[in-house]
Amino acid sequence: MSRYVLRVASLAAALGAWQLLTSLKVDLWLRFSQFPTVIDVARAFAGRVSGSDYWTDLTDSVTRILTGFALAAVLGVATGVLVARSRLAEDLLGPVLEVIRPIPAIALVPVAILLFPSDEQGIVFITCTAAFFPVMVSTRHAVRALTPVWEEAVLTMGGGRWRILGSVVLPGALPGIFGGLSVGIGVSWICVISAEMISGQYGVGYRTWQDYTIVNYPGVFVGMVTIGVLGWVTSTAVELLGRWLTRWLPRTSYVPGGRARPVVPGVAAPVAVSAEGESQKQSDAQQQSRGGTEQEARDEHFV
Repeated sequence: MSRYVLRVASLAAALGAWQLLTSLKVDLWLRFSQFPTVIDVARAFAGRVSGSDYWTDLTDSVTRILTGFALAAVLGVATGVLVARSRLAEDLLGPVLEVIRPIPAIALVPVAILLFPSDEQGIVFITCTAAFFPVMVSTRHAVRALTPVWEEAVLTMGGGRWRILGSVVLPGALPGIFGGLSVGIGVSWICVISAEMISGQYGVGYRTWQDYTIVNYPGVFVGMVTIGVLGWVTSTAVELLGRWLTRWLPRTSYVPGGRARPVVPGVAAPVAVSAEGESQKQSDAQQQSRGGTEQEARDEHFV
């Protein structure tokens, strides 16, 4: 509970600093006198929420994000696994992907306009392209980092390629895959808003740009806050899904002033003990380990 209180307090402090600097019209080096106050933004937000256009824009942006991100997740994971597992695929696809990857997704807006018959399809294409490369690169590195012992164990027990893919590659690379998905959803929001500003007709980005053109700065900040909240919600959803799918992994609890201790589900957390008690436990563990080693040596000699 104290962590949530601290997070709320930090957000309240940021809003308080914003309100103070803008209401006093502080102009030292940064010109806060040009900014709307928190109260102005709150009033504009209340007026925008009460209308139907806000929810239409919200629905359109979320639909574009989910569609493009879902396509990027499937294509990115598949391509990353293929490039990491096949030398032929790496030779054929690797150069093309590495040349396209540094190009900003927003620079593909003219390409999307020329390729697709509607702006909606072009925006989804830009969103998918933006999220594809973080997912693909993270998946590729995660698959290549897997220890070959696991694959050899499956081969020894008679498993084939599909068994290795389903039992070793995908589960082992899952933490890295969700790391790429978490980055990809954030990049998707950046690019979909930019695409809506340029070629969209509805959406949060389109409405934010329209407010800027008519010098409605409180409305601009309403769009910015909406984008930030939506990005935070979707990123948190991806992270929670990743934690649920990788719940079999050992977690680590951080103790203030001490080292991180692994937490095993279903096992009670360790209780803090004194230095003498800790050293005594370590000595007993070492004695037991030596005794077990000697016993194993005698058994092996006997056999």
